[in-house]
Amino acid sequence: MAGTVTRRSSAGRRAGARAPVDDAPEHGPGPDPARLPGPRANPPLVRLKPGWPLTAIFLLFPLWWLLGLGALIFMIMAVPMGLYLWRRRDRLVTPRGFGAWLVFLVWVLFGVATLWAEVPGTQQSGGAGRLLVFAWRYAWYLACTIVLLYIGNTDERELPTGKIGNLLGIMFIVTTVGGMIGLLMPTLQLTSPVEMLLPKALSSNAFIEDIVHPKTAEVEAILGYEQARPMAPFAYANTWGAAYALFLPFFLITWVARARGTKRIAGVTILVMSLWPVVYSLNRGLWLALALIAGYAALSIVIAGGWKMATRAAAVLAVGAVVVAFSPLPGMISDRLNNPHSNNRRVELAEETVRSTVIGSPLVGFGSTRDVQGNFNSVGGGSRPGCDACAVPPLGTQGHLWLLIFAHGIGGTLAFLAFFLRRFGRHWRDHTAYSLAGCCVLVASGLFLFVYDIVEVPLYTVMIAVALMWRAERDARAAKRAEAAS
Repeated sequence: MAGTVTRRSSAGRRAGARAPVDDAPEHGPGPDPARLPGPRANPPLVRLKPGWPLTAIFLLFPLWWLLGLGALIFMIMAVPMGLYLWRRRDRLVTPRGFGAWLVFLVWVLFGVATLWAEVPGTQQSGGAGRLLVFAWRYAWYLACTIVLLYIGNTDERELPTGKIGNLLGIMFIVTTVGGMIGLLMPTLQLTSPVEMLLPKALSSNAFIEDIVHPKTAEVEAILGYEQARPMAPFAYANTWGAAYALFLPFFLITWVARARGTKRIAGVTILVMSLWPVVYSLNRGLWLALALIAGYAALSIVIAGGWKMATRAAAVLAVGAVVVAFSPLPGMISDRLNNPHSNNRRVELAEETVRSTVIGSPLVGFGSTRDVQGNFNSVGGGSRPGCDACAVPPLGTQGHLWLLIFAHGIGGTLAFLAFFLRRFGRHWRDHTAYSLAGCCVLVASGLFLFVYDIVEVPLYTVMIAVALMWRAERDARAAKRAEAAS
């Protein structure tokens, strides 16, 4: 049950009562010996330190990407995390509002019944491919759920917050380096070992190819000339932009704010260098997300610290404004606004997505996306040589909100949003470093809902941020109860 802890005393078991998380048995931030599994319950593999799956994912992520496992590694490491949770199932804790997330996971499954339902104006072909895409997304939702519970069911001594923050900070560096490689070598592509091992029928599938075929950039002529949009080490340029914004708050904590000496100098240098791929990515969603993060963080710091912190925040923002003013960014923004490229198409796609869902399957949606027949003006329209943008993206794309509405209907959309709104509502008043970082992540992801498909690494990162905030709140309450009782 959401917001409850299932560990009970012998008296509690006889009475059938459960203690809410906020009123959990009193213990400080250190581990509760009663919650730790005994040595006999641990096979050799799980004697590794808690958190090793996260270390394996993020510290070795460039290797996984080169091997073609950049996305699959999250599912692979969900298995040992899930086993860890299974062994502790009798004392599993969940955050407040988790019931809404469980409703979402169940609601998504209803979409299997409508995967092959006809949607006017869309192509009716799809076959088993629709089930493959559905299963892929659902596997990501499960992996995100597991990492949320995995982090939340460890404590500070078992799996330090600083360790997780460092891993996410390192991922920011990996994202920056990948972006720079994308600009320097935009046509570089590799055939991964996983791709070589797959049957030709699978490796030639466009969806599978995106997952296992490493590429450094997408080359598009948005401004009238070819421009590289970095994507390494991810599958899409928009995923790169979302990852950059969501990893940034943790990098600032671990490599700038709390760093000292050489590490801080390196952090500031990396941050400045990272602006190069950010500027030339032509990623409007990323630019706006960075502005929102800066504004939200500055406001929170001012509220928490008063005039002294307000002065510091103003000084930092002034320096940032000067850097931006003398960078190519203003010119790139002007050129990007003069070449809107996909604005009208995005609006039409969102309108058609909502209209089709409301008319055809408002409660549970259609399970997955649908390819549009032609374009919105003619069934004979679509992509043609020299004009890929003439084609209309599938209904349910160009923003995770539209995917939620089209694939999972009103019920799934409301459950998804309810969980994250509940978590933001519990933490926005907390101005500690990782709660501020987590709220910045939620603010940025709220924007990305309208412009990016955030399944995969972005949503996984959001769940980690939520887990850190939830765990910190829970441990702080436990510490206060312990102090009051002593």
